[in-house]
Amino acid sequence: MRRIWSSIVVGVLLVAGCERGSHPGNIGKPAPQFVIGDSSRTVDLSKLRGQIVVLNLWASWCAPCVEELPSLLAMQQKLPNIKVVAISLDQDDDVYRSFLVKHHVDVLTVRDPDGRINALYGTVQIPETYIIDRDGILRRKLVSAQDWTSPEILNYLSKL
Repeated sequence: MRRIWSSIVVGVLLVAGCERGSHPGNIGKPAPQFVIGDSSRTVDLSKLRGQIVVLNLWASWCAPCVEELPSLLAMQQKLPNIKVVAISLDQDDDVYRSFLVKHHVDVLTVRDPDGRINALYGTVQIPETYIIDRDGILRRKLVSAQDWTSPEILNYLSKL
């Protein structure tokens, strides 16, 4: 009986931990720096030092990515001091650009069809998002679609 209760408690704690985001070994360390550009934009992470960055790794063909997009855009509107940087794995530039227009994506986004940034951060599934503080330190990693307008996330970002 004791073993069953122990298993239940451990299971609940694991699920609760997943809800709050993953805590990999690089949390609390400097975010891997990169410069990446596509045909219309360039992102140099080092130039964003001094700002809180929400680095979102996504693709237009990823259903959970599309699911979280409206709340990510709404969060950017509610917290304009937060810099959302979205790195897309889309291969087809035309599909990517059409998606941006259709969904009114007005955050800084760049296409990375080779997955260079995903490899740099160790991302194996998308969406995956990293919170980087003003000093360029990784503070949190969130795996899967999030409600970026939830009180927990808004409060966390507001306090950084």
